[in-house]
Amino acid sequence: MWTVIYIAPTAKIAERIKQRLTEEGFLVQVRGISLSKNQFEIVVPEGELEEVQEVLNSILHR
Repeated sequence: MWTVIYIAPTAKIAERIKQRLTEEGFLVQVRGISLSKNQFEIVVPEGELEEVQEVLNSILHR
């Protein structure tokens, strides 16, 4: 099952995060959730959730 780990405010940010997580070896998908608000969910397999959260925190706090 896929789990949302982050909601990005733009497609560019979503793609940047997806690229970084993919480089770290994670399976990542980006789904548009509101085109009017231009928001995008970043989702990963539930089994990778804890590991991905650690990497995501380091990406977001750089």
